[in-house]
Amino acid sequence: MNDTEPMSHRQVMEALSGLLLGLFVAVLSSTVVSNALPRILGDLRGGESAYTWVITAALLSLTASTPIWGKLSDLVSKKLLVQIALVIYIVSSALAGLSQNTGELIACRVLQGIGAGGVTALAQICLASMVPPRERGRYSGYFGAVFALATIGGPLIGGVIVDTDWLGWRWCFYVGIPFSLIAIVVLQRTLHLPVVKRKAKIDYLGALLITGAVSLLMIWISLAGKNYAWLSWQTAAMVGGGLALAVLFVLAERRAAEPIVPLSLFRHRTVSLAAGASALVGIGMYGATTFLSQYFQLAKEKSPTMAGILTLPMILGLALSSTLAGKLITKYGRWKGFLVAGTFLLAVGFGLLGTVKADTSYGLLSVYMAAAGIGLGLTMQNLVLAVQNTVPRQELGAASSAVTFFRTMGGAMGVSALGALLANKVTHYLGAAGLHGGGGEIPDLHKLPPQVVPVVTDAFGRGVGAVFLMAAPFALLAFVLVLLIRETPLRTRAEEVPAQPKLELVRD
Repeated sequence: MNDTEPMSHRQVMEALSGLLLGLFVAVLSSTVVSNALPRILGDLRGGESAYTWVITAALLSLTASTPIWGKLSDLVSKKLLVQIALVIYIVSSALAGLSQNTGELIACRVLQGIGAGGVTALAQICLASMVPPRERGRYSGYFGAVFALATIGGPLIGGVIVDTDWLGWRWCFYVGIPFSLIAIVVLQRTLHLPVVKRKAKIDYLGALLITGAVSLLMIWISLAGKNYAWLSWQTAAMVGGGLALAVLFVLAERRAAEPIVPLSLFRHRTVSLAAGASALVGIGMYGATTFLSQYFQLAKEKSPTMAGILTLPMILGLALSSTLAGKLITKYGRWKGFLVAGTFLLAVGFGLLGTVKADTSYGLLSVYMAAAGIGLGLTMQNLVLAVQNTVPRQELGAASSAVTFFRTMGGAMGVSALGALLANKVTHYLGAAGLHGGGGEIPDLHKLPPQVVPVVTDAFGRGVGAVFLMAAPFALLAFVLVLLIRETPLRTRAEEVPAQPKLELVRD
């Protein structure tokens, strides 16, 4: 096929098959452990802080690596990069399954995040290289549907695994390996994209600085109020250090030959607003999937498998809204209305979830979760689409990964902060009831005295409600940012890469 010829729908779908399978694996890596974590950490004797760090460690490494993957995709073979990311995922998953303590598990989750970050960022970038923005909506809908399928399947698979005696929780990490191997083979046969070959200059200093800045702030959020006072020298040191590293990151990006987050991108109004909205949406997206699992298991006394099933209203809302919005955007070429409606519904859904307690009826919970899920489905992919429609093709990789970067950074810091809030709230409610604990190990309700169980379930129910109530204002702020985005017509064809000296255009 000639490089300038548009790809047919069949050719696009064949090429996307491996990308969608890889995306399924990447999303599965986080969702498959969500319902299994109480059991995993009970076995490894980990507490609430370990619970959030198993999630945030992967999100942090995903955040730091995403811009690097995006920059590399503008320089070398996208197909090779996706396959490398999948290999990293396979190795880290095998090691995670062999973990003997929470420290080892968290370290392996860092590696998993690097691999997952490559797959999630590069999948969007490859789609942008194959399909013009006007047609991209229908395919973005497929991405949303796969995301929903992995989010549905992950908790269910993880729940079944930990509830099956002859498997055990370690298979939560092994289960994605066969899918990854298949994805590598399929990508080799079906994905053929133009490659601009030139020497890559990776901004390792920028990656190190932003990782350090986010890590310091996350550690501060996780420990403040428990290990030391909010107003203390530790707070001053960590917050001051984090902000100083952030300033150094900006200065480094201004001087870097190939910055991982090109500051010139933010001259585009849409990119700046979409990046901010993505960070705010990320807080809610990762918070919802992380803490709903604790709610159903520790407030509703459900098994890991049932906890996954009970979140179906949110996931189905996400899948249906993402798919339908993609088709409508392709048909009419309008996209801003979906972002406005999505962020509004997300704020409403989180506000409603903020009212839950241990005895809240499942009927009401279903409505609340569905509202949040529809909001996420209308928002996530379309923020990327808005940015991709704004920047020239040679910056698609960096721009697309920037949106993912801010979403996962918001998610990592949000989960850390909300996890600390949950631990503090549970400790407070248990203390008010005359019990002590809540910030220690994740409780096993089956091993507690019967008279204590209602107190613990009530504490976790009210604690998770407080978490969602805290997340609602962030979604509302995302709504305000989206209102400020200017809608521009979707381009009907992909731009050609401008001719540059000493560049060789080849096909994978």
